[in-house]
Amino acid sequence: MPFITTSDSSTGPVEIFYKDWGTGTPVVFSHGWPLNADAWDRQMMAVTDAGFRAVAHDRRGHGRSTQTGDGNDMDHYADDLAALLDQLDLTDVVLVGHSTGGGEVAHYLARHGSARVRKAVLVGAVPPLMVQTPENPDGTPIEVFDGIREGVRTDRSQYYRELAVPFFGANREGANVSQGAIEQFWRLSMQAGLKPAYDCIAQFSEVDYTDDLRAIDVPVFVAHGDDDQIVPIKAAGIRSAEILADATLKVYPGAPHGIVGAYEDEFTKDLVAFVQA
Repeated sequence: MPFITTSDSSTGPVEIFYKDWGTGTPVVFSHGWPLNADAWDRQMMAVTDAGFRAVAHDRRGHGRSTQTGDGNDMDHYADDLAALLDQLDLTDVVLVGHSTGGGEVAHYLARHGSARVRKAVLVGAVPPLMVQTPENPDGTPIEVFDGIREGVRTDRSQYYRELAVPFFGANREGANVSQGAIEQFWRLSMQAGLKPAYDCIAQFSEVDYTDDLRAIDVPVFVAHGDDDQIVPIKAAGIRSAEILADATLKVYPGAPHGIVGAYEDEFTKDLVAFVQA
């Protein structure tokens, strides 16, 4: 299996697993919590079928990458993404981030710049800030994230089974979510280490990406479902599109957080069109 190796003084060497399909202009995918690169398989196939190169990595602590005890924070995530682009010498890249991966993409662009990047996609992404504060009244109360921490710490297997339901909107009337999709979410989630997954909760919920968004100087496609029960659109996609200098916002009516079903079909077509433009 292909890996790149990153290193820093606090964690030592970290192996980052990646998938690399096709040739041509690279499209690089950053996954959501607590999943891994496999969550992007259908989108990777779509962009390779369209003549592009698809690359997706497992975030440190997740999937097949090193299960780090330390360094499970957005600075390290962004630096790992930078190492991936540097070691594969990727240029003219389109970065695509879902949920926590959207925070990773935004932080990468602010921290490392856009010399290797021409466009970005934020889909159901956590920026600018998920947690509710006096300045962010539309955010989610901290008690919700404390509940996530408790669920992961005490019985992550059961917690992930239950989380898959609102993640895919399977609790909505008329929802058509397969049992296979639910089980796949659980399977990928269980590949994340307990501590890395636990540490990551603060990174997607309490990190403020507002300044990162302001620093981005490439066009960004912001995609968000208006029935997202995990990352509500009002404090996330809509607000991000307002902050970004060059944003195109598309709202998917009735779509959940997880990219699934008719929403997945439509988003994937939109993604390919954005990459091609």
